[in-house]
Amino acid sequence: MSSLGTIAILVGPDYEDLEVWYPKLRLEEAGYHTPLIGNGEAMYHGKWGYPATMDGQVADLDPATLRGVVAPGGWAPDKLRRDPAVLSLVRRVYEQGGVVGTICHGPWILISAGIVRGKRMTSSLGIRDDLTNAGAQWVDEPAVVDGNIVSARVPKDLPDFTRAMLGALGDAR
Repeated sequence: MSSLGTIAILVGPDYEDLEVWYPKLRLEEAGYHTPLIGNGEAMYHGKWGYPATMDGQVADLDPATLRGVVAPGGWAPDKLRRDPAVLSLVRRVYEQGGVVGTICHGPWILISAGIVRGKRMTSSLGIRDDLTNAGAQWVDEPAVVDGNIVSARVPKDLPDFTRAMLGALGDAR
């Protein structure tokens, strides 16, 4: 099957296992290339111990080659949002019209990248105030699409999230 494009998935220490692997597998099933992208280490372990070997590093990735990027949750976003290369990647993908997907605590990265003001979004309840304080309109829905940002609350919302991602990518299979 030929690839419909590349969707980078950001991974760091203590990522939420399901929020990386479920979208990765669903997007691959739909025909996208989904490399796991880190910011330094060759491998990270999820909160539940599942290992993820990196396919590349953020600093080596050209945002112009991406159809989108996914910022999963867990504790990884708190570390990833401190890396200027991660923020630049997310901001540039967003500015070029690529789809930026995020789940649970992943919006921390989008907040730090400065792309949430005026957007209708959802997240884990734990960072609702962070999104609101950054200028987003927080809503309690399984998945929300506002322009080229797709957000979801928690792992149980992953089916809605991936359907919304595919819809935003123009591929509602």
